[in-house]
Amino acid sequence: MKRLDVDGIQVRIKKVDAEEYFCLTDIAKQVDAKSDMVIQNWMRNATTLDFLGEWEQLYNPDFLLEVFKEYRSQAGTPRFVMTPKRWETKTQAVGVFSKAGRGGGTYAHRDIALEFCSAISARFKLVLIKEFQRLKEDEAKRLDIEWNIRRELSKAHYPMLKEAVLNQLPKTAGKAGFYLADEADLINQLVFGMTAKQWRAKYPNLKGNMRDNATVEQLLLISDLQIVDSLLLKWDCDKGLRTELLEKFAIDLRRHFRESTPVQRIVDIQNRSLK
Repeated sequence: MKRLDVDGIQVRIKKVDAEEYFCLTDIAKQVDAKSDMVIQNWMRNATTLDFLGEWEQLYNPDFLLEVFKEYRSQAGTPRFVMTPKRWETKTQAVGVFSKAGRGGGTYAHRDIALEFCSAISARFKLVLIKEFQRLKEDEAKRLDIEWNIRRELSKAHYPMLKEAVLNQLPKTAGKAGFYLADEADLINQLVFGMTAKQWRAKYPNLKGNMRDNATVEQLLLISDLQIVDSLLLKWDCDKGLRTELLEKFAIDLRRHFRESTPVQRIVDIQNRSLK
């Protein structure tokens, strides 16, 4: 089992079928010693359940959708309680699981763990990404393979957005690529202030695309906006309202990232390390 030192907290990482699972129990300790309650409070939130449900539907063919829908209808009510073990056993979820005994705790796939960090602390999320990148770079040196955190971040939630776009396509459209590119450019304009085509015209000599050359803050914005956009699409929100809501969300995220000096310092350090 690997460990990351994140702001003085040892975060355990388990490998499950070649995928990394972060220990939410360790992460939650930065908020409260009673980490189980922190995790349960997060899981009983309706937005959290939406995210967990979407993730399972994308990656887990055995996920019990009807059970999830029943839980979702109860989310946020005073009597609703959700624990990692209940989620795992009742819905046959694979993104979050609990382990008892030595090395025990609640573990979550890295996509879900980063979402958990977002709900707790932007600073901790940034430091976790930084330390995880350092770990993967060390592995790459030992194994002589390339690992690029830029692409990992920018593509993390793209499958969720892609599925949401395809489900909303007019039956007679037949132009899936166009709609996907249009949705990607909606997020590009919010993050970079321009479309992919405009960026290429402005920077013809740069290697890669706009997301290959993005800062960590921009990649975090893309990742989070993809989640929100996929949910808005699922809820049949029209493009005008989606654009307005995404603009407000992007503004709030930027303010959240920048309102404290430590966060900005970590972003700057991470940006330099990725160049």
